[in-house]
Parts: sequence; C-alpha cells; structure tokens
Amino acid sequence: MNVLNIESTQSTPSVSADWDSGVMRIAGDSFPENSFEFFAEVIDWIERYLASSAHPLHLDLRLMYMNTSSVKAMMDIFDLLEDAHRDGRAVEVIWHHDPANERVADLAEEFREDCTFPFGVEKDGG
Repeated sequence: MNVLNIESTQSTPSVSADWDSGVMRIAGDSFPENSFEFFAEVIDWIERYLASSAHPLHLDLRLMYMNTSSVKAMMDIFDLLEDAHRDGRAVEVIWHHDPANERVADLAEEFREDCTFPFGVEKDGG
C-alpha cells in the first residue's frame, strides 16, 4: 500500500502519505485510547518507505495536542528518521503550530533539539 489515508476522529489526527511525493502529513489532536495501535500503520508505512525508496521523506506535522503515549509514538517515528539520516537518507520534519499554543511549540522545540536531521518548527499565520 503506497498511499496511506487515515481520517481524523475526535481523538486521532488525520494521516495522509503519498509514496510518489515522499510526503506524509499528520494533522489534528492525538489522544487515542491506544496510541501504539493507531500509529502502528504510520510507522509501518515509514519503515517500508525508507527500506524501499531512495527518495527523500518529508514529514509535515500540524499536531495541536498530543497525550503522553502519542508523544512516545512520535519519538519512535523520529528515531526511524534519525537512523535513516545517519545512513545518508534525506529526511525532513516541519512542525507547524499555532503561535498561541506554547505547549505544542515547546514540545516541537524539544524534539528538534534531539534530532540531527533537518527539523523546522514554524508558526502558522497568527
């Protein structure tokens, strides 16, 4: 499955990933009852993409709220990207946030500090 589309719910973000463009977008709130179950499909897609494609991977995030287990799942995703980057793969994350949402901005900055691959934190129009 080269295209991944998961519709958002009240407690899960939307996810869209396109193999041909190498872009995955995750947007919304993330506090599912089982974050690891929800993110398993996302992690699987990333693992398959990184193993099968030589093209860059761009992760576009617009996450507004994340519970603790969602943060852990995102750490797992960033670990995959970090490993790929160390192996010479082009990977990039851009995390967009509402300037009024300091909690998300701080979280994105904390993640950025731990990553060596290109990781941008950008304010959406305010």
